[in-house]
Amino acid sequence: MSISPEHALLGDIGGTNARFALAHVAAESGLLPDSIRSYDVAAFPSLSAAARHYMDEMSVSATFGVLAVAGRVEGDEARMTNHAWVISASRVRDTLGLDAVYLVNDFVAQAASIRLLQASDIVALGAPLWHPATQTGSRTYAILGPGTGLGMGGLIKRGGRFFPLATEGGHASFAPGTPEEIEILQRLSAYYGRVSDERIVSGGGLVNLHRALSEIAGLDPGPMQPADITALAARGDRRCMRAVDIFCSVFGAIAGDLVLTLGAWDGVFLSGGMVPRMLAELQHSGFRPRFEGKGRYAPAMAKVPTLAVVHPQPGLLGAAALAGDRASLEANA
Repeated sequence: MSISPEHALLGDIGGTNARFALAHVAAESGLLPDSIRSYDVAAFPSLSAAARHYMDEMSVSATFGVLAVAGRVEGDEARMTNHAWVISASRVRDTLGLDAVYLVNDFVAQAASIRLLQASDIVALGAPLWHPATQTGSRTYAILGPGTGLGMGGLIKRGGRFFPLATEGGHASFAPGTPEEIEILQRLSAYYGRVSDERIVSGGGLVNLHRALSEIAGLDPGPMQPADITALAARGDRRCMRAVDIFCSVFGAIAGDLVLTLGAWDGVFLSGGMVPRMLAELQHSGFRPRFEGKGRYAPAMAKVPTLAVVHPQPGLLGAAALAGDRASLEANA
């Protein structure tokens, strides 16, 4: 692959997978699809080692990097929430021989991808629909999604400029909305003390839901993985089906709360690794009723689009957008 000074290294680093790619920063959507590779984070002692492996395997180089990390970024450092890596931008820069490395929260990258999404990259869950070409003027969007954890962010457009927002809203306290959910909360409180939204809406959250429902029924579910639960639900297992139903309903309630919190009346985007795999379940669940069910604000919520992102790599797409922004700023400095 031919590399020029206009190429940037991209990373989308979650608790399970580390995805890397290159971007041509002079292009509007600079992500180079042929450069995308994914690795198991458990196979490497550090982000630097994983990125070095990628660059050696692909025989590529770059001038700078934009790395989106599933954790809070504080200055030069990011601590991953669901993995042991502690990431230093300067250390990664020096190890890889780059001019600069920029760390961002993974849902900052997810939010940045919104401006590059095409109609084919999204699937509407209920009405109303959303059309990228009509999104002019000031806009406020929310984005959230379950994977290993539950990420949340926002995107604000003002004066023709886009400003992605980092949040750790997935760690807000879970608010049950039904008697059954209250009982589930009581069960999970015995394990965790405080129960966050991420303990319900994530891969591990689906397992937590199934375990709590099993214990309420007086049963020991044994060890389960999220894929086990969705597979058994597809085969008609009632308890697994119920766990999936509650997952989708609570996801809708949380998404609606994020819209209210950010004032994201222009739409909420559902991203993360689990959304494309659970698209059918989300479409035929309590997701949208719980999203809209906000009391006196229900009529306003009914006008807000809920959009499942089915682009295969939205995190890397957003990182490419941020790399282009960074290159433009430095060129005009």
